[in-house]
Amino acid sequence: MDLKLYSFSGAPQRKRRAGGALTPKALLLGCALVVACGPADTPPSRASASLTMDLPPIRTFPTRAASPPQRSNSDMARDFLDLSFRLEGGTEMPVFTRFETPVTVAITGKAPATLRPDLEALLLRLRNEAGLRINLRPASDVPASITIEAVSRDRIQRLLPHAACFVVPNVSSIEEYRRTRRQPQTDWKNLRSRERLAIFVPNDVNPQELRDCLHEELAQALGPLNDLYRLPDSVFNDDNVHAVLTGFDMLMLRATYDPALKTGMRRADVAARLPAILARLNPAGQHQRSAPLPATPRAWIAAVETALGGFANRAQRARAANTAAQIAREQGWQDHRRAFGHFLIGRSLQATAPEQAEAHFRTALNYLGSGPDTAPHRALNQSRLAAYALRAGNTARAEQLIDAAYAAAQTSQNAAQMATLLSLKAHIAESRGDKRTAAALRSESAGWALYGNGVDALPTQPLREVAAADPSAHR
Repeated sequence: MDLKLYSFSGAPQRKRRAGGALTPKALLLGCALVVACGPADTPPSRASASLTMDLPPIRTFPTRAASPPQRSNSDMARDFLDLSFRLEGGTEMPVFTRFETPVTVAITGKAPATLRPDLEALLLRLRNEAGLRINLRPASDVPASITIEAVSRDRIQRLLPHAACFVVPNVSSIEEYRRTRRQPQTDWKNLRSRERLAIFVPNDVNPQELRDCLHEELAQALGPLNDLYRLPDSVFNDDNVHAVLTGFDMLMLRATYDPALKTGMRRADVAARLPAILARLNPAGQHQRSAPLPATPRAWIAAVETALGGFANRAQRARAANTAAQIAREQGWQDHRRAFGHFLIGRSLQATAPEQAEAHFRTALNYLGSGPDTAPHRALNQSRLAAYALRAGNTARAEQLIDAAYAAAQTSQNAAQMATLLSLKAHIAESRGDKRTAAALRSESAGWALYGNGVDALPTQPLREVAAADPSAHR
């Protein structure tokens, strides 16, 4: 099984937490070998002339605001409370916490070239969309509110073996965390105020994984501590379908820092003030119909974690995927979680039973509707179904699926998935004899692959042909 954050087609892998926010294992990348990237809202830059291969421009995303959430404020009030007053393992937090002063952020360690521009773009979004008082500042003798230290993945995993990146309270360096990791102050369940936190990110992974770490870990450092599988529109969800902060996430952070709340408040006090806060911040949510999703049982979570995990064999992952789908059926779910079970089964069957796999991907789409919240979920299935359509010679259907998935991948800033979809389009263009268009699409695909998968993905460009002919290449 791939241990990248996303496979070349953008399939999610498992994200874990252990005392902090842990994200999936990653494909190794010497980021310094890619390029010195400009800010996220600048044109792509050229690779270093010192490289021995002829690389296309690395592609980066412009800084854009997310679309507002499309759900009822009453439902999102419940989400806010469950995100803010519970840890992922189920521990209830007695009080609400946030930073009570303007937040300063510092970068330390050996940062890859893409870290600073991606972080600056994220901080700009946090100021504009969440209304936060947060700024990047040079490292100094006085610790920043949040220190982001870039270290090797190996060093991170010597401390937390299953982690790619994580956030810890009351420290400012990985060395300080190493000394205090078994002490009460670094345990999230003892958190009563936020004054100093550290985020540890790997400096030897692809730019997309590093960016995704920044989004989730910085959001957790600032606000919600929990993950909820029932959320269709959030990075605070261990299915990893959303990787950059969404409109829902920004609303949760804006509510976290609303003047009506303060550190030390009890859950009942926050719950009493939330309706007025959300009505003021998101008036459109007052008119949305309430449609609360049921809680997710621990057995389903365990099955999904096994199905996505890198530490189970193929047979165990397949059994776990079927268990997740069975539990969803028994629960009577009709939402994205029901679809996710079928996606997991389909992925487990791609190599051995492709016709059954295709049927499960189609079933997954049936449970995902047509709303914007589940567009990235649909894209995971559409990209695979496009490959099946190409294999069957149905080019028109393949193009329809590719275009739908590509739009979602662009919106959710999934460069890895965009790279795969562009390579499929190149295959179609070449099959029609349009070699010029095919070459342009492959160059663009490689530019997004540099960001989404890293420079090591480029020598595997023949994957574009495998992907077009064999959906199992999308694992």
